[in-house]
Amino acid sequence: MKSITSLRQFFLVVVTMMGMLILSTAQSQEGKTYIELNKTQPSETVGKVEVIEFFAYTCPHCKAMEPLISDWSKTIPEDVALMRVPVAFNANLTDLQKLYFTLDNLERLDLHPKVFQALHNEGKSLYKADEIIEWAEEQGLDRQVFSDIFNSFGIQSRVSRANELVKNYNIESTPSLAIGGKYVTSPGMTNSYEATITEADKLIEKARERGQP
Repeated sequence: MKSITSLRQFFLVVVTMMGMLILSTAQSQEGKTYIELNKTQPSETVGKVEVIEFFAYTCPHCKAMEPLISDWSKTIPEDVALMRVPVAFNANLTDLQKLYFTLDNLERLDLHPKVFQALHNEGKSLYKADEIIEWAEEQGLDRQVFSDIFNSFGIQSRVSRANELVKNYNIESTPSLAIGGKYVTSPGMTNSYEATITEADKLIEKARERGQP
């Protein structure tokens, strides 16, 4: 048991160090609080300015920013739609993508912050399907229902689409916010979580000026 716990802790330390390195690299781009994509990406939300939060459950920065995003989502205008996209830079983390989409399918995104809590504060291992299904049952979800949805073709399709979006938006670090299919900002560019949300508000207005939606 001790060796398993140590392995989990080592894994999260590595992920944390990688995240900090990526943020440090991004911060070296002086004066850039956002980037503009060469090709505008189509919105999946008709008639609204689409904001995509690219996040990873293993990312400590995503965990820190999650409550800010949650509070912000309650204040955004009606013409803005927030969509979360789980990222797996490592294929071994695909099951965590499936976890998010399964919770979304079950309309149980109230458990979204609890995943961060389980991984970062409780030392839970949620990297494999059986571990995730066990955790879901502990949260009061029906084991068979969760398992069936988790392993469904629909969830796998959503994972494939998420990976496509990561590629299309050139996402190299998490958390990142994409606005209006054209702009991307992140804490690595703005130097703080709060400033990233402020920048997103400005980019929403910029997207409106461009005629989006």
